[in-house]
Amino acid sequence: MVNEHKVAGYENFKSFMKDFKSNGAAINILFTGEKDKNGVSWCPDCVSAEPHIKNALEKFADKNSHFICVDVGDRATWKDMNNPFRKDKDTHLMVIPTLIRYKHPQRLEGEQLEKEDLLEMFFNDDD
Repeated sequence: MVNEHKVAGYENFKSFMKDFKSNGAAINILFTGEKDKNGVSWCPDCVSAEPHIKNALEKFADKNSHFICVDVGDRATWKDMNNPFRKDKDTHLMVIPTLIRYKHPQRLEGEQLEKEDLLEMFFNDDD
């Protein structure tokens, strides 16, 4: 089973990644909007993508890989153009949801995360 982790906020994300040991396994990171007490994100695109991503994780992701779900904050925090997730050279987010392979070129954004063929390519691409 894929190793799943949850992190909320930029500072927590940076701290988590600084000490994270993947033991050579792929690190896939999903950036998504904060969820309410019912587990539903304020971001409708994130809500639409979630079941597709979960399905792809089960079907295509390497069982030794890591999947980190990062909460970028509430709507106001995300919409701030000075949001550090937008400016960080390792994340450089423009939209959410965004799925990246950490420190590699693989990236899917927005509606791309609702397409099974793209998710399969993402999770099966070893570089």
